[in-house]
Formats: sequence, C-alpha cells, structure tokens
Amino acid sequence: MSEIAQRIARPLRRVLRLLLAPLTRTRLFRAAGPRLLPPVERVFAALSGGRVQLSAVLVPSLILHTTGAKSGLTRDVPLMYTPDGQGRAIVAGTNFAGERHPAWTTNLLAHPDAAITVRGNQMLVHATLIPDDERDSAWARIESQWPGYRAYERESHRTVRLFRLQPVRSHTTGPAATE
Repeated sequence: MSEIAQRIARPLRRVLRLLLAPLTRTRLFRAAGPRLLPPVERVFAALSGGRVQLSAVLVPSLILHTTGAKSGLTRDVPLMYTPDGQGRAIVAGTNFAGERHPAWTTNLLAHPDAAITVRGNQMLVHATLIPDDERDSAWARIESQWPGYRAYERESHRTVRLFRLQPVRSHTTGPAATE
C-alpha cells in the first residue's frame, strides 16, 4: 500500500472502529457473528489466496493454524490480534462473549506450537497463556486497538484466555512442522 493510501486508511480505520465497536457488543452481533463471519472470512480468504481477511479491514488479523486437542487434525481459525510491541501477537479467546472457551484455545493449551498466516505469509509460533499479573496490561493494549473489547469477558462470566504468540524458527510438533 502506498504511503498516501496508508495516511488515508489509518484515520478511516480509526473512525470505523469507533463506530463499529459498540455494535459488536450487541446481542444481535453476538448471536449472528459466530454463524455469519466465519463463512464470509473463508470466502474472502479463498478469493484472495489467503492474503485478505474481511476483519483485517478494521483490525490486524491472522489465521491461526492449531493442532486439534483431541483429533490431532490441523484446525484453522481467523482471529483479530494485537501486536504487543515486541514482535509478538496477543490473541483473546472471547468467543463472541459465549459461555465456553473457543476450541482453538483448548488446542493451544494442548499443543502450544502452532503457525499463523498474516497477509498471506505463514510463520511458526509458540503460544503461551498470558499470566494473571500481565492480563490488565494486555487488555489495555487490546482495547487501545478495539475499544470495549474486554466487555466480552465480563458478559461471558468467565476469564477469557489470552495468549501471546511468539514467532519461532522451528518446532518439532504441531501443524506447521510437517508443512
């Protein structure tokens, strides 16, 4: 993207986030989002060869490639992420404020070596659960990107799992090790 386009896109994204963030916390969005967004994301990914995610129009987004905790099969899920300022990504298992943790978080707990695809580029990562003493600062960073996002945690009545994804050169297990 050219420098001029980026200068135009940044403020536009900021305004769109401020307008759309409250809508994403509505009951309608929490009910419809889990059903509608994944198929739409898959269509965008298929049409663009994995380089474009619909959610990436508003926030940094990635495809997380995990190993199923029970099945051992590779599982892919599009997620919003927040850069932590040290070359790592923070992802939050909000599950649209659902009562249960999303499956991908269970997969990461069982198999922390995974891969991510960002703008069509795949890299290996190692996931670690963010410890309790770092959760508030992680949430503050996430909410600086998407205002009010922590409301999903309050509304779900559970502690949302937050993970830090650290890029690595290689690992011996996980979905990307065989690719």
